[in-house]
Order: sequence, then C-alpha cells, then structure tokens
Amino acid sequence: GPCAVITALSISGLPTGRFCFEGFLSINKKSRQEHLAGLQQERRTMIFYEAPHKLLATLKDLANAFGADRRVSLCRELTKLHEEVARYTENAPRGEFVVVVEGAQQAPVEAITLDAGAALVRAEMEKGLSKKDAVKLVAKQTGLPRNALYEAALQDKD
Repeated sequence: GPCAVITALSISGLPTGRFCFEGFLSINKKSRQEHLAGLQQERRTMIFYEAPHKLLATLKDLANAFGADRRVSLCRELTKLHEEVARYTENAPRGEFVVVVEGAQQAPVEAITLDAGAALVRAEMEKGLSKKDAVKLVAKQTGLPRNALYEAALQDKD
C-alpha cells in the first residue's frame, strides 16, 4: 500500500537518488541534539516523522543543527484523505508530518598542485604502499593525472 516516506520524498522536490529514514527524533533534548549533530554532514536526503505539537520546535532544532539554508519539505497526513504539503508559520500545525530535509552539500575540493600530490604519494609510500598503489590512491583522491603523479614521484627519488 501507500507509504508516507516514499510519497513525501517523491513530492518534496529534493534529491531522491539516495535517502535515509530517521524516524521520530528523541524527546530527550540531549539525545535529539546528538542525533542531529551526527547527521550534519549527511549528504543523503533525510526523512523524519514528527507529531504536530513538536513540529515547530523540531524545525528550529533542524535549522540550528543544519543551518537555515537547507531546503525542507513538510508533508501532512500523507496517504490519508486530507494530505497536503505546506508551510506553517501562522496557523498551528495539525496531523502527522513527514519532514524531508536536504542533505549536506559536498564541500568544494581545493585545487591541488602536482608538487603537493607528489608529497601525498611520498606519505602513502611511507605508510607502506607501493609507488604504483600510492599514485593510484592519490590520483583518485585529488583528480590529478596518474602519469603526471608517477613522473613527479620518480623525480622526487632523484
């Protein structure tokens, strides 16, 4: 039958490729804050259930934990007769809610120089990786071309 989580995700306008269902947040303030702190870097779309009498406090907690820039979709009474997606600022919320929260954005990767890449290759080799494996790993992490990294690592030896 119908599922409120999937229905809310599909109509939220947020990325649907990967998501996590977090259920109801704890009533205990400390547990709730720890739970949200653990999700601050979560890149998947997050889905929560919430009761109407706790909704406004939960939205404030989400904004405090994730920042005010995250997009949020509020879906009420999904899979029931009076379902709706709306914003609540003036009227008190009623009914059970599914709160869909945008995941964290990937931090921009700083461009790395070939010399810095060669230094990373040396560090991986010092940890015990072969030059070939170190170059492969650093190329994957940095986006630098393998051949250029390998040449830089060879010149390092001289």
